[in-house]
Amino acid sequence: MLLIDNRGITDPRLNLALEEYALLNVDISHDHLLFYINKPSIIIGRYQNTIEEINADYVRDNGIHVVRRISGGGAVYHDLGNLNFSFITRYKRANFSNYAKFTAPVVEVLESLGIDAGAEGRNDISVGGRKISGNAQYVSAGRMFSHGTLLFDSKLDDVVKALDVKAEKIVSKGIKSVRSRVANISEFLREPMSVVDFRRLLLDSIFGAGKPIPEARFSPDQWREIEALAESKYSAWDWNYGASPPFNIQKTRRFPAGRIDMRLQVESGIIQSVKIYGDFFARADVSALEAVLIGVRFDVDTVAATLRDADVPRFFEGLSTDDLIELLA
Repeated sequence: MLLIDNRGITDPRLNLALEEYALLNVDISHDHLLFYINKPSIIIGRYQNTIEEINADYVRDNGIHVVRRISGGGAVYHDLGNLNFSFITRYKRANFSNYAKFTAPVVEVLESLGIDAGAEGRNDISVGGRKISGNAQYVSAGRMFSHGTLLFDSKLDDVVKALDVKAEKIVSKGIKSVRSRVANISEFLREPMSVVDFRRLLLDSIFGAGKPIPEARFSPDQWREIEALAESKYSAWDWNYGASPPFNIQKTRRFPAGRIDMRLQVESGIIQSVKIYGDFFARADVSALEAVLIGVRFDVDTVAATLRDADVPRFFEGLSTDDLIELLA
């Protein structure tokens, strides 16, 4: 495994561009690891409706960056007390949704510090039922990354103020509030340490204490490509917010696989446009499924037949075709 040097960058637009560039360009005969820390920002899941996930007034008044990532899942808050990691590997079907494979080094370090941490839910690491890490994955061209957040010493009250978490999610988790659900790793430490010290422990666990860490570095020309991607994509309003098309039918439900919110414009009984939002995980871009439904007659039998031909589980990890048909019906 090689460690990618992010040059101490804390701009979320550059860090997400670096991650995407690395995914598509590193020598995949080696696994790669990227660590980064972002200044205050909200990182939006690939398929979420940004404006419905954030407290826009708080975000504007506090100069918080809002950036969409390429992986699915829900919105997360980053600040300088939040450590982010990304494992870049060859894609193997058995590894997609196998978050434990990639979070194991984190759990091992936490256990070595006397913290009883473990996997919980779809993609979380928790301590005593309180979330300290959320994870997501993305696949492209035979490659994948599994990345996650580590709440080390974040300003948790800012998490609550910046995000507009759906009431249904709070209810589904059986909790009273987001604030009661999350925790910082620092709360459970016997002895205080910095986030930099914690990162060092993770590196020692993965590469071996006292051993030199093999690194992957990018050339000046490659960094210019990364900076161009940060500017053209991760700084663009169209990517981070995107236009919300008109709709006259909305079908929403929270499944074990995540929240799915389908919005359709139906005229004269025919589906004219489709937009699918949610915090689900996908192995394929749902825009392909949206395209399949356009022009289809909006009745149960026709929509069901169309979806049965579309390999729905490829788009929604952990969701069956019948689940989606039931939602639309």
